[in-house]
Amino acid sequence: MFDSNDLIGVPFVDGGRDKKTGFDCWGLALEVFRRHGVSLPDYKIGCTESSVINSEININRPFWKHIDEMEEIPVPALVVIRFNTGTLCNHVGVYIGGGRFIHTRLKIGVNIDRVDSPAWRRIIEGYYIPGPEALQNEQKPEP
Repeated sequence: MFDSNDLIGVPFVDGGRDKKTGFDCWGLALEVFRRHGVSLPDYKIGCTESSVINSEININRPFWKHIDEMEEIPVPALVVIRFNTGTLCNHVGVYIGGGRFIHTRLKIGVNIDRVDSPAWRRIIEGYYIPGPEALQNEQKPEP
């Protein structure tokens, strides 16, 4: 089981990539995957840029393997969410086992929720693990 105690309560910071100063959702995903020995590419996108986030998720879908609902969800797996948009995928968390995922939110910071809770199960788009192409992508340059 993944030990996340030192991450719980770390504040949300747009563009955050550090436990000491805070994480945004992708920064937290980078950290959780790193702790599992997986290095992912970084994306510098502001948290309010829902359409840009959605576009980047869709551009990178071919590099990620979608986990079929009939399969057991591996740990870690990226949880892609349509948060407050209805149709745009604009938030991610990381599945950590036991029906739980870790993510960060503006007023709450890093926290753990259940994937089957009424608040989340309707807006989770899917679960993904990085394919070889995702792991080989170079870090994207800042614009």
